[in-house]
Amino acid sequence: MLEGVKIIDFSHYLPGPFASLRLADLGAEVVKIEPKTGDMMRKLADDCIFEANNKNKRSITVDLKNAQDADAVRQLISEADVIIESFRPGVMKRLGLGYEDVYALNPAVVYCSISGYGQHSRYASFGSHDLNYMALTGMLAQFKDESGRPVHPTITLADLIGSMHAVEQIIAALYARERTGKGRYIDIALVDGLLSMMTNHFVVEHYTGQKNGIPVLAGTILSYHLYETKDGRYMALAALEPHFWRNFCHAVEKPAWFEGHLSVACDDNPLFLEIKQLFRTKTLQQWIAFAEQVDCCLAPVLETDEAKTWFANNPHRKMIHIENDRIEVATRYDEHFFTKRTRAPKLNEHEHLLRGESENDERSIKYCDNA
Repeated sequence: MLEGVKIIDFSHYLPGPFASLRLADLGAEVVKIEPKTGDMMRKLADDCIFEANNKNKRSITVDLKNAQDADAVRQLISEADVIIESFRPGVMKRLGLGYEDVYALNPAVVYCSISGYGQHSRYASFGSHDLNYMALTGMLAQFKDESGRPVHPTITLADLIGSMHAVEQIIAALYARERTGKGRYIDIALVDGLLSMMTNHFVVEHYTGQKNGIPVLAGTILSYHLYETKDGRYMALAALEPHFWRNFCHAVEKPAWFEGHLSVACDDNPLFLEIKQLFRTKTLQQWIAFAEQVDCCLAPVLETDEAKTWFANNPHRKMIHIENDRIEVATRYDEHFFTKRTRAPKLNEHEHLLRGESENDERSIKYCDNA
């Protein structure tokens, strides 16, 4: 869908690269501009995180403080449709590659800056990471244990949501350019994406004082709750609508429970205690078998390895592909997705692009080649 769109990506780590990955998977040509030492993510987690987030791209290493390299990069920029950068505010301007500089070369370019707090906010120059953004936006406070202590998440929500926010804005800007012929500057703050995800929580708190979003979705009722199984695993019951709850009650031969559909999930409620005891009578696998037979919004809480296998084995909507020791995770569903994707580039693998040379068969990246 984005075939013919050329993107120059100056970003490091995760938010920018995950955004340009999603754009590359939609058909855009992405040239990754790296320092001589490479994207800092190349050295993290035995290189597998870099590999996962930089497929379908080309790599060029440059020293942007070197006049010859900077001139070569400007030539690439003059032919580009999109620029992505994730330096601290002001860095690209100091390098002579800020939006005004790029606009002079290429007025139709869509220029996207990704930062933690935006280019001109109170905290624009502060160093921060995903955990800081989650903490400040109220997102982290939604993950608490029974004592009220925030739980440290193992997924970087700000980075990933911010990436998708950037892709959304870039595609919208490209569409606007098709109609107007004009490029534009996009200022993406990672906190923006999290704040937009908190809409319902802010609205509920503003009008009711409730700090944990929509009450019935926050584990407060017994038909929308997490239950421990016989083997110490967990099932997610989300029978919010009456017909799903009725299906569950009939399947466990407890029709009398139907009247307690929206009753509170607390140990003062005898029905809640009964349901907890019921879930402890079967193992996770037994409840999975139950859930596959009864339409009641019941699903297992899977660990990473289990979820990976679960979706890799889905023959009708394949989002994960495992072959030998290699795993591929799609950014969107397409039945031919894994035959189109190419491996992440080696550092400076495509240096010939700086010299204005075209790609030939020997230099092109072979499909599905992780060597």
